Amino acid sequence: MFRSVLVANRGEIALRVIRTCKELGLRTVAVYSTADRDSLAVRQADEAVCIGPPPPAKSYLSIPNIITAALLTGAEAVHPGSGFLAENGDFAEVCHNYGLCFIGPSPEVLRITGDKTATRRAMVDVGLRVLPGSDQPVRNVAQARFEANRIGFPVIVKAAEGGGGRGMRVIDSDGDLDRYFPVAQAESLASSASDKLLIEQYLRGARHIEVQILGDGQGTALHLGERNCSLQRRYQKLLEEAPSPG
Repeated sequence: MFRSVLVANRGEIALRVIRTCKELGLRTVAVYSTADRDSLAVRQADEAVCIGPPPPAKSYLSIPNIITAALLTGAEAVHPGSGFLAENGDFAEVCHNYGLCFIGPSPEVLRITGDKTATRRAMVDVGLRVLPGSDQPVRNVAQARFEANRIGFPVIVKAAEGGGGRGMRVIDSDGDLDRYFPVAQAESLASSASDKLLIEQYLRGARHIEVQILGDGQGTALHLGERNCSLQRRYQKLLEEAPSPG
């Protein structure tokens, strides 16, 4: 069992991980950009290391900076939180290569689940139904227009490798593509360092239901029930209710 954990995230997510580690008697290392120097997570951690300037691409998305911080502080494990590098298979693999325990799925699993187009293909391969959408990443307006007209409006564009609601835009008509596609792509690039987007049919009034699954890496897995995450603002969840009333 490891004794020290580097938390590769920021804000409320990092704070929750740090508090849980303290309850377990584990030493914690926080990383932060210069903008988060005085954050509560930094103050709560046993040690803190600056990993770069405010832009995420130069700090929270910088694999070399985070790995260097872990090695310099003697951290034995890395907890990615959610968002940023949490679903990046390359990051998980680099952690393993440097002898760090990555607290999360294996690199192989993350390369499927961390890319929405790969996730779609995996679901189709095992016979699950998916919404009509693009089977390959979309990188320009011309590709987006072709896919949207094939699927039928309204559609939604999503960051293929991002999360947290960043890089998402609903497109109601062909004329909206030129306006909203570049905005979604810029958001995706800023939040996940990838300009790849996915396009799917958009369903108005659908509920957002999640199921949390926990595995120990030794063949044992369990689910923690379903929860309704439909109450959102800008695709950011405001309230989660379990079990789902629907």
